This record gives sequence, structure tokens and C-alpha cells, in this order.
Amino acid sequence: MASRVAGWARDGEDVEVYVSRGTDTEVRVYEGEVESLSSATSAGVGVRVVSGGRQGFAYAGSLDIEVLAETLAEARDNAAFAGPGAWVGLPEPDGHRPVTLDLWRDELAGYPTARKVDAALDLERAVRAADSRVRQVESASWGDTWGEVALVSSLGVRASNRSTACYLAAVAVAGDGDGAQRASGYSAGRGPSELDSSKAAGDAVSRAVRLLGATKPRSAHLPVVFEPRVSAQLIGLLGGALSGETVLKGISLFADRLGDQVAAGGVTLVDDPTEPAAWRAACFDDEGMACRRNILIEGGVLRGYLYDSTSARRAGTSSTASAVRAGYKSGPVAGARAVHLLPGAYGPDEVLARLGDGLLVQSLSGLHSGVNPVSGDFSVGAEGLLFRGGKLSSPVRELTIASSIQRMLLDVSIVGNDLQWLPSSAAGVTIGISEMSMSGA
Repeated sequence: MASRVAGWARDGEDVEVYVSRGTDTEVRVYEGEVESLSSATSAGVGVRVVSGGRQGFAYAGSLDIEVLAETLAEARDNAAFAGPGAWVGLPEPDGHRPVTLDLWRDELAGYPTARKVDAALDLERAVRAADSRVRQVESASWGDTWGEVALVSSLGVRASNRSTACYLAAVAVAGDGDGAQRASGYSAGRGPSELDSSKAAGDAVSRAVRLLGATKPRSAHLPVVFEPRVSAQLIGLLGGALSGETVLKGISLFADRLGDQVAAGGVTLVDDPTEPAAWRAACFDDEGMACRRNILIEGGVLRGYLYDSTSARRAGTSSTASAVRAGYKSGPVAGARAVHLLPGAYGPDEVLARLGDGLLVQSLSGLHSGVNPVSGDFSVGAEGLLFRGGKLSSPVRELTIASSIQRMLLDVSIVGNDLQWLPSSAAGVTIGISEMSMSGA
């Protein structure tokens, strides 16, 4: 279908056709009953037309052949009204050979809805049974998604991706006396057989229980350790700041810093969509270029940015095959798919032992409002546990940790070996930072 529409390109114009279809399902249970069950299937096409240095885009939520022809005509019309740009154009095949990834599980595509409901109910029961201090299971859910994409252009690009993914997630509320704490746990995989209900339940309960009795700590300057789930959020922010699009617009703290020492020597940051364990792994990016491993920071030195074809032309360089889309309704932009730190040599307990005394951060709040991606200012709410002599001691809450992203990167004193691929565009790992400001009582 994509090839057919791309074949309608006229002389003097280039046409790109992005066709996708997929299904998303979510089941939420509460108190032994199904609270909600939703399943949505979508299919559509996005068309880009480039002619005379002008680009037009149009989309439609249908794969009917007549609708496809109308969508191409609308994209042509939009191109006629667009302003010209020297960097406007579609990518051509660049010779990179795509990797082969097995991201599809037939078992999920045919998995009965009744078994998805049973899995969510079993998870809720497992959370309740895990500890007598569990007062409530705020939520227990099953989610899954599968999708297929084909992209063809009149310049010879032909690419396709397909993948499945599913997860179990729970939020447990634990109480002891008058206090209560909540925490989440999950298990994710490509297919149902890769999920572990006991892991999701145990994670939610243990994280909630260990915060019981949390108090507001005294303000201090101290070492801070981020758990993988927390560091993944921070690494995701770094991936956004290293997009060629944000750098070109001057809204990135990494603008004009290529070759600079931007982090401690033990920090190497990579975006690698060819890693099959990554949630958003893919053989091709969303312009049809073969995905590849891109080193962004190496030994603390800034080595590169992430580019799609448009931002690469504006920067006078080559695409890093980092085009991403929100779906067929939008055009491509530069972004990360699987950004992560290369793991170090120490386990989580060893990280605490080497730092001695400090704060282990279990969760953050206000991340998007408390972090400035241009200036690097960092001030967010947190909860976790103080550790003394390398051992966890007092749970704490109602605190703020502050620094700057630039200072935090330079103050990374240790990177753990517990790399965890999460349901996002970033992976997490235990990170120790030599000093941050903690504001409490």
C-alpha cells in the first residue's frame, strides 16, 4: 500500500508514505472486579510531499485507497502554501545495513481478553497477600500494544517495523499506625510468558513498606543515589536535550558544547535502538533509515547529537537515523529511542557502601516543572531513605533535592552495574552523585 502511493509521485516531486496500524488494550481491576477495560485499534497514513524546496504534510485515519489518493492531493496542496527552506527534503538510502530484531510475539497477538483480566486480578491478589501491612491496592492493571509500520518513499527508501509489548503494573498502599505510603511495581515484556506477576507485586509492596514511618529530614549537603527507575527519568531528559532539533533552536544546555567535558570520566551515554531489550527498539527509524548505535557522551566528553534528516541538513551534518513520530498523524522529529548509560562495575549495595552516608532516592515529583532544560537548573521533590555506613536506615519524605544538571553530571562518582530497560525511551541504572543539596526541616 505504501509503495503504491509513493509510486504516484510526479516529476519534480518527492513523496514519502508512512502507513501504520495497531491495537492497544488496558485492563484495570479494583477490589476483585473489573474497573475498566478498553481496547482501541487504529490504522492510518501520513504523507509528505517535497517540491521546489517546499514541504507539505497530510494524514488520514483510513487505509481506503480513495482516501489515500485524497491525502496525497492534500499534502501536495499544503506544499504549495509552505515557505521554501534550504534544509527541506526527504532522506535517501545511506548504505547502512539494518539489524535483524525479533520484537514480535504471536502469543500476544492472539491472547484472549479473559486471560488478560485474570492476570490483572491475580496481580491484585498477589499484592494483598504479600504483606499484612498492605491496606489497599490502589490499582492493578494489564496493558499491551502491538503495531506494524511500513514506510516507502519515491527516493528508494523501503522500511518496516513491527513489535509487541505488554506489562503488569500495581500500586500498593501500605500502612502502619496512622501513616500510609504508596509505591508502584511492574513487570514488562514482549509477550505474556515474559511477565512475572510476583515481581510486580513484590516490587510495589517492598517499596511501599520500606517508606513507612518516613519523616521530614534536616537540610543538608550530602551524596545522593538514584535508583534505576529514577535515573531513567533523568536520562530521558538528557536524551531530549541532546536532540539536534533542540540544540539548533538554542534551547538545550548542550548547545555549542561538542568536544567539551560535560560529565565525569565514568559517564558514557549511548542511544542504541538496535538493543532488542529496549522498549522502543526498532530496525528502522521513522524516516526509514537503518537504526544504529549512537555515542552521545564518551568518557564524560560530548561526542554528538541525535539528528533526523531535516535537523542534520540544518546543522550541516548527516542523519543519525534518530527520527521519531508520535504516529501517522505527525511528521518526524529528532529524538531518542533507547538512551542509556553504560553500566559500571558495582552492584547497588556496593554503590551505597562506597558512598557511606547519603540519600537513596526512590521517587521524584515535579520533574518537568522543576528542571530547566536550557539553564540546567534542577530542584524537585523526592522521597526515599537515608543510608549510613552504606546501609539503608531512615525513610524520608517532604524534601527537595537541588543542583544543576551540569553539576550533577560532573559529580557522578559511581555508576552501578544494574542496567534496567524500562517501558520508555530510556533505561535506568543506579547512579551515585557525590553531593547535592537536600532541603527539609
